[in-house]
Amino acid sequence: MTLLARHAENLFWIGRYVERAETLARLLGVGSRNALLPNTAGGYRNEWESILSASGTRPGFDAKFGDVVERNVESYLVFDTDNPSSIASCFEHARENARIVRTALTSQTWDALNGAHREMLDLKRTERSKLSTSDLIDWTIGHASMIRGTIGDTQLRNDGFDFLNLGAYLERADATARILDVKYFVLLPQIADVGSGLDNYQWRTILRALSATRAFNFAYGGEVSATKIADFLIFNRQAPRSLATCAASVRSHLDHLARQYGVDTGAQTRARAWRERLRGTSVDEVFDTGLHEFLNAEMNEVAAINTLISDIYLSGEAVS
Repeated sequence: MTLLARHAENLFWIGRYVERAETLARLLGVGSRNALLPNTAGGYRNEWESILSASGTRPGFDAKFGDVVERNVESYLVFDTDNPSSIASCFEHARENARIVRTALTSQTWDALNGAHREMLDLKRTERSKLSTSDLIDWTIGHASMIRGTIGDTQLRNDGFDFLNLGAYLERADATARILDVKYFVLLPQIADVGSGLDNYQWRTILRALSATRAFNFAYGGEVSATKIADFLIFNRQAPRSLATCAASVRSHLDHLARQYGVDTGAQTRARAWRERLRGTSVDEVFDTGLHEFLNAEMNEVAAINTLISDIYLSGEAVS
């Protein structure tokens, strides 16, 4: 028995929205840590503008707020329901999708999704001065982890599980590329800063934002460099948030759907090619080409696979 296409779409977007909420929290962590640094290099630098650009929310923010300052950015990215990608909106959308497919979810998964939404409503009613940015970040990451935990521990390994995880891993790949792009393309525009204390601090901030500092130290001995961190977050299959890990997971879930539905589609072909291309590329080649250009291409690849999944599975072509 296979899912109705509309139910597959609901599950797919639960995975995407939960991961997106966590990404917003991690981006806020990058901004808040880098905002503590003095601008010793001179010139203009606004970390909060880079966070808005990376999250893809700058146009909506500019339409609503004038000044790009921490308070406004935090409000827009965490609580503002006019922002469809805010943390509050993501948990609301995830919960609404879960309500529609309630019978496809275990009670533990539903409780985790519903609980996050209800707690967010309480947070929105709380006086802002009582809510620190770090507490909001920790709350979001904690609830996203709880939801993923219940999915992993309680859901059947059926097509619904595949769609939940396809959404999550595509969103995660996009997030890793965006967070890396904040550092290299926006925060460090001056070549003279490469290798400086500011440069190394910002790279370490990326690791902390992805909860990857200790894992990186285990894998690379703790010596921080742009090349090693990029290699870890793009190509290292041991890193849970690397592009290579996400690509392998997307391929695995799509291959499982192909076996279950008895049909191999363009989505599987594209996902396999994505994984093989990453396996055949080195970090030196990435920096020779340009990290920003490479990351932009990866985000486009994620969008292309998302479109194929939507057209083939979520529109009903292969799911009945």
